[in-house]
Amino acid sequence: MPYLKRAATPRVEVEAVMTEAAPTSIEAVIWDFGGVFTTSPFDAFNRYENERGLPNDIIRRINSVNPDNNAWARLERSELAPAEFDAAFLGEAREFGLSIPGRDVLALLSGDLRPRVVEAFKACKSKFKVGCITNNASTGKGAGMSSSAHKAQQVAEVFSLFDRVIESSKAGVRKPDPRIYRMMCDALGVTPNACVYLDDLGINLKPAREMGMTTIKVMSEDQLLGDLSKATGLAF
Repeated sequence: MPYLKRAATPRVEVEAVMTEAAPTSIEAVIWDFGGVFTTSPFDAFNRYENERGLPNDIIRRINSVNPDNNAWARLERSELAPAEFDAAFLGEAREFGLSIPGRDVLALLSGDLRPRVVEAFKACKSKFKVGCITNNASTGKGAGMSSSAHKAQQVAEVFSLFDRVIESSKAGVRKPDPRIYRMMCDALGVTPNACVYLDDLGINLKPAREMGMTTIKVMSEDQLLGDLSKATGLAF
């Protein structure tokens, strides 16, 4: 699940960041999950805000304060249970003069799978090692924090195809902490400069890029597929 960093708009107008690594040097493709394989929770946040007359992007703004140790960060490291997050997030919202229970935010996290992205992932798996680094929490159903058993089953089928999965809620460390990227490289037996990494948040791409990974900022499904094709040499 997403790490929510200081940002003015959920659809950030930044192009995918690519290194100049040649496709033949790539050994692994590492994926974020929410907002990459699934529709973005930020859209659900905006709908919630609009329906309740709240300032646009206020949920993300709340989460941009003390981002490494706020309620969201502690939830994703399993330092808070969902019920504790409910109260902690509400307290943070009240600092903005608003009443937003954390349980309302958790209910917005479950997105829909993007079938074309799943097919591209399978194509990558046929040529490269594949891993997933996901910031998630012990809420909803399954690792994807799904809202229904049906969605959870669909997500579980995708997760079963990865060579390695690192969940922040189990590892006790979350993006953008550089340790979690090194953990994945070690688990896959690759060096960072042999990896492509995809995420929908620039703050999570920065440490991966600094380590030497080819990074792709996911802004749309078509853009993801186009940039992944350039990075890997595969056609989707």
